[in-house]
Amino acid sequence: MKKTRMEESFEDIFNLPQSEIVEEDTPSELVEPALPSVSSDIDSDYQYARENLYNVIERGSDALNTLVELANQSESPRAFEVVGTLIKTLTDANKDLLEVQKKVKSLKEESAKGPTNVTNALFVGNTAELQQLIKDNSKNV
Repeated sequence: MKKTRMEESFEDIFNLPQSEIVEEDTPSELVEPALPSVSSDIDSDYQYARENLYNVIERGSDALNTLVELANQSESPRAFEVVGTLIKTLTDANKDLLEVQKKVKSLKEESAKGPTNVTNALFVGNTAELQQLIKDNSKNV
């Protein structure tokens, strides 16, 4: 294949080294775009959320033990009300921990499915190769 005048002009203008045109016998393959990996983000976010919830639950349990002792010693209705509120908060934190696990599982299943249709295909090659590929495909149909 011969160089076009435009290619020769660019080589002269930009002082590019003389390039050789290499012809390939087979047309270039269609390249599917790479999908970003979401799995590592999901895992790291899950680990972070899980550690935070464990920390909240552990500190809440320690605080609950202290508050129960205070409520027993003071016999104040307000102290027992605070203990009840803290128990509800800790129960909710435990439920949240289980919810995080459910959500991570559904996110992993969702990301593992991937796309079912690829509508944007990318052809890497020149026009002659593309025309040859189209010509070959039309003969096969």
